This record gives sequence, C-alpha cells and structure tokens, in this order.
Amino acid sequence: MGEKQVMLKDKTALVTGSTSGIGLGMARALAAQGCDVMLNGFGDPAEIEALRQDIAETFGVKSFYRGGDLAQTAACEELVAAAEAQMGKVDILVNNVGIQHVVATEAFPVEKWDAILAINLSSYFHTIRCALPGMQARGWGRIINTASVHGLVGSVGKAAYVAAKHGVVGLTKVVALENAEADITCNAICPGWVNTPLVQAQIESRAEKLGVSKEEGAKDLLGEKQPSKRFASPEDIGALAAFLCSPAAHNITGSTLPVDGGWTAQ
Repeated sequence: MGEKQVMLKDKTALVTGSTSGIGLGMARALAAQGCDVMLNGFGDPAEIEALRQDIAETFGVKSFYRGGDLAQTAACEELVAAAEAQMGKVDILVNNVGIQHVVATEAFPVEKWDAILAINLSSYFHTIRCALPGMQARGWGRIINTASVHGLVGSVGKAAYVAAKHGVVGLTKVVALENAEADITCNAICPGWVNTPLVQAQIESRAEKLGVSKEEGAKDLLGEKQPSKRFASPEDIGALAAFLCSPAAHNITGSTLPVDGGWTAQ
C-alpha cells in the first residue's frame, strides 16, 4: 500500500451477505481503508476462498470467512462470536444479507414470507444485539444496514421484502437513538437498481419477456423507476459505507441514505 493513508487501520468489520454484489463491494471498500474483514454468505467454497485471499493480498489486511444460514437465530449469534474470536472485536457491522420473492400478496407463500422476514430483518436485529455490547464497552462502533428504496416506498408483488426493509429502517432509527451519546452510529443505505448478478438476471428475464436485447431490457427496467437511467455499482455503495465509518461521519446516525438515481424523489 506504500504511503497511502487509510482511515480504518486497526478496525475490524463483519459484513453479512458479502460473497458477491453489494456486500462484496462494501467489504472491499472497508478493506481498502485498512480494515480487517470477515466475509459471510453462500457460494462455491473455492471461489469464496479466492475472494478472501484476494482481499487480504490486495489491501494488506486480514480477511476471514464464515458461512451460516442467517435465517436461524443461533447462526447469527455464532457468526458474531466467530468474528470476535478471529478478529478480536467487531468495530463495524454491515448487515447486507437478503433474499427476494415476487408475487401478489394473496398468493404469497407463507414459508417465503417467514424466510424473507427472518433473513432480511430478524438477522439484522440478532447481529446488532450481539455486536453492540462490545462496541459499547470500547466506546466506538459503526452499524450499516443495507435497506433499499423499498425501505422507503413500495412496489407491487414485494409484500415481504418491502415490509422487511421498512422494518430495517425502523430498527436503524431505534439503535441510533439508543446509542446517540456514544460514538456508535447506525445508518441505513437504501440502494435502487444496482448492477449486480441478481439484477442482471432480472434484466435477462425482462428482455426475454419483451423480446428485446439485454441493453433494451436494462433501459426498460431503469426507465420504470430510476430517473437517472443509470445503475449504481457495488463500488458506489462501498464508497458510501466507507464514508459512514470515517471521522467525518461521526454525527450521521439514524439516517436513510438513498443511492437510487432519484427514484424516491418522485
């Protein structure tokens, strides 16, 4: 890294749902600032190990990985405990894990509702409640929750996702207020359309349905909701996460920060 100044040297971060997409973008951005990181998520073990090694070698930090089904309370507790054991502490907690299912409310499968609420909302509560005591004891902490524009507005067919993301926004505000006098902040990043593998799959599906090219499918997807007609990138979200952990952001707490090309301004 040479003489490059890093603002998070000696800090540690646990990032859930970070083996691809937005979560990986945030993990890499924190590592670029000198932060040791623990990745979490599903995927091919060899690919995950390659990601872990790449982060360690590229940024000169320690990097770790632990899986776990975060729909289960015990797995959330074990993840935080493992992060504290392997890194010594959890200074920064980024909750990013999430799943989606789209269908009208009256047809929404109960098991899908339960799974989405468990992973997209309850896991955030469990990791926060487990990480907070250490942050409080050290007098410093940063909690970043990936909500969504759907934490601020609704869309048809997404009852469970929208309910969970609105819940994340509410949880974020409560945790921020409860720790407002400590140097512990809690904020929600609310992305709109971000160029990730999951979104690419939606683009391909839309293009096929409309009988158009992938480029036209992407334009159609963006034009429906996102006035900028530009995707955000995982790197954009990562840069915001790193800023929220910086000294300059010490008084930003309880905030919802859209990265949505004007979606929620409408």
